[in-house]
Amino acid sequence: MALDPSPVQKSLVWLRRDLRAFDHAALHHALARSGRVYCVFVYDRAILAGLPQRDRRVEFIHASIAELDLELRQFGGHLIVRHADAETAIPQLAAELGVDAVFANRDYEPRAIARDAAVERALLAAGRQWFSFKDQVLFEQSEVLTLGGQPFSVFTPYKNAWLKKLRSAPECMAALPVEPFAQRLAPPTGPAHLPSLAELGFAETNLRQLAIPTGMSGASKLLDDFLPGVATSRIADYAATRDFPAVKGPSYLSIHLRFGTLSLRHLVRTAVDLIERGLGGEGAAVWLSELIWREFYAMILFHHPRVVGAAFKPAYDAIEWENGPQADAAFAAWCEGRTGYPLVDAAMAQLNQSGYMHNRLRMVTASFLVKDLGIDWRRGEQYFALHLNDFELASNNGGWQWAASSGCDAQPYFRIFNPVKQSEKFDPDGRFIRRYLPQLAKLDERQIHAPSLVAPLLLEQQGIRLGRDYPEPIVRHDEARQKTLARYAVVKAG
Repeated sequence: MALDPSPVQKSLVWLRRDLRAFDHAALHHALARSGRVYCVFVYDRAILAGLPQRDRRVEFIHASIAELDLELRQFGGHLIVRHADAETAIPQLAAELGVDAVFANRDYEPRAIARDAAVERALLAAGRQWFSFKDQVLFEQSEVLTLGGQPFSVFTPYKNAWLKKLRSAPECMAALPVEPFAQRLAPPTGPAHLPSLAELGFAETNLRQLAIPTGMSGASKLLDDFLPGVATSRIADYAATRDFPAVKGPSYLSIHLRFGTLSLRHLVRTAVDLIERGLGGEGAAVWLSELIWREFYAMILFHHPRVVGAAFKPAYDAIEWENGPQADAAFAAWCEGRTGYPLVDAAMAQLNQSGYMHNRLRMVTASFLVKDLGIDWRRGEQYFALHLNDFELASNNGGWQWAASSGCDAQPYFRIFNPVKQSEKFDPDGRFIRRYLPQLAKLDERQIHAPSLVAPLLLEQQGIRLGRDYPEPIVRHDEARQKTLARYAVVKAG
């Protein structure tokens, strides 16, 4: 709904995946238009119901919510927290507080769109207004289209159009401040009551042991570490280091982008500024390109919600995937890191132990599941959705369909990663493998990528026996490649 310029007496800002109190579209507009502003976060039972009892994402949100409440209290406000069905809780709270309008930042996932539409209908029926804003992306919905007025389906033309629009409208990067209007925040009526993890039905994970920084302060710390400093500039090296999982190459900001503990506008402003001043090297442009990839997938999901559960290219839905007990056993081996291919297994161990997986390894493990094991990409997509700290439906779906060749601008179906060659290229000395597969630590940099190709006597000398200390390969890559080409022939024929 378009923003009515007329003043609002009281309003409610519904925080979702935007857990910060700065450069915040909905909060900015609510404060600018309202005499009194309440803020709420709802632990939505409809979302939490499908999660395991120990979920790092819930613990991350829990810690970030506590910091957000403290920040709002320093401004003179507070955060209302509910554990309920958001679709009914928001209209009920709006009535309870007697607000005139609810402000929120837009979400582009199909279920979120349906939820927000239901909330809007309930509010309008009660004589209240609903205002939503663009915040988690720079350009949304139909803001970047082809010359023919259609959504893009290939990344590079989309990126070029995105950058052209940015150059013509740099004001879209401008910060949306909160501080100038902070006195309009509704004051707390008592001490904070934030539900504990136990009250939410969850238990602590290893989030603290992993030292994953949470909240706005955690995001700021990670960003500062990535940007040019006194002695280093990791962003300048990003293009050269981002594909090597044993190297501190990425920004590690993906979980903070997912939950909005930082501002995307600020990230884009930062990248553009570094590029213009020549301080970001090649890395700043590549990093900006990765942010554009994220928006590309969000746009694809918005315009083509059918990609949830189906191929972007419908012909690929005709592929017959492996099924039955043998396929289930292979899938379990992939999930548990028992494939006999060290880079794949180390990557899955990283995911299972930490909830994080390096982007290069996401491509390698996805390709292995789909094109070495012949297992439906949707099974892998679901596994990642359950385990990734930074899970976003659009990016996860886009990444898996890229690997399966069924998505927009995906790798050709005949491009099949060789997991051993990928290991030799991107973990050449085996540092990453040794970290997650310590049983292989004594193998040298030639042996560690494919223990099955090492003479048994040499393995025994290192205290390793295949089948006992590390699995035999569950599939032969060369044979799997031929089966995949035959499997995908239905696409070629179509």
